[in-house]
Amino acid sequence: MLRKILKWTGIVLGSLIVLLLTGYLFIASNIANRTDKTYSFAAENLAIPTDTATINRGEHLAVIKGCTDCHGANLGGKIMIDDPALGRLVSTNLTRGRGGVPADYSTTDWLRALRHGVGRDGKPLLFMPSHETTLLSRQDMAAIIAYCQQVPGVDNELPENDLGPVVNIMTYLDKMPLLSVEKIDHNRPMVAKVDSTEGIAQGRYLAVSCSGCHRPTFKGGDPVAPGFPPVPDLTLTGNPGKWTKDQFIATLRTGKTPSGHQINNDNMPWKMTAQYTDKELASLYQFFHSLN
Repeated sequence: MLRKILKWTGIVLGSLIVLLLTGYLFIASNIANRTDKTYSFAAENLAIPTDTATINRGEHLAVIKGCTDCHGANLGGKIMIDDPALGRLVSTNLTRGRGGVPADYSTTDWLRALRHGVGRDGKPLLFMPSHETTLLSRQDMAAIIAYCQQVPGVDNELPENDLGPVVNIMTYLDKMPLLSVEKIDHNRPMVAKVDSTEGIAQGRYLAVSCSGCHRPTFKGGDPVAPGFPPVPDLTLTGNPGKWTKDQFIATLRTGKTPSGHQINNDNMPWKMTAQYTDKELASLYQFFHSLN
């Protein structure tokens, strides 16, 4: 009797393993096909100013939009994650140094990346938040490109991305923003410029950078990846909705909440939000407090 039980247990476990392997192979093939797909978009161009004010604005945007968080303070790129389960995730060297963008990388190429989430070869850029940068105004898009185009070259040759099983599975389940190209309205035109006065309108524009983790509703939810904490609700119904403006600004500047909890920068990039101006943080506060 025991032998029969063990035999059937082995058969069930074996069948389960085969099913899981078959399921994963299907998922891995699906993601491989999607990451290798070639897209074609009409070439766009944009006048890129070279004045100091525009370049300074572009540098500020590169910091508060997370460009330097991923690509490094010098935009030379880096290996962000190298883990057996997640894989090797690499941010591109955006400079014209060795291993960076080619010497003839044009404004059209920058726009293809920022507006559509693809490289000059038409292949998707992985983990590039183009679904956020595509919403930049023409003025801010030009400023970021102006800044990136004049950054000194950095010699930094990097390996290719190598997706692990966790990334494949989470992408398939739409729990990880691997392929921004699939999330973008590619027919959406750029607005000329946005309201730069302190208030809800500016806060709404800036909050696009928060939507990747806190969701488009800013209600938060499940962790963005295994091992991360749940994502807080930023609206009036969440704990941050009970903070005063001064408490909100202090938290985003120091990473310390009003209750004294020190936020891990790996979970919430407060070192990036610390670079926002007081007016920008006040605008974010007003926007989040307008949401129920």
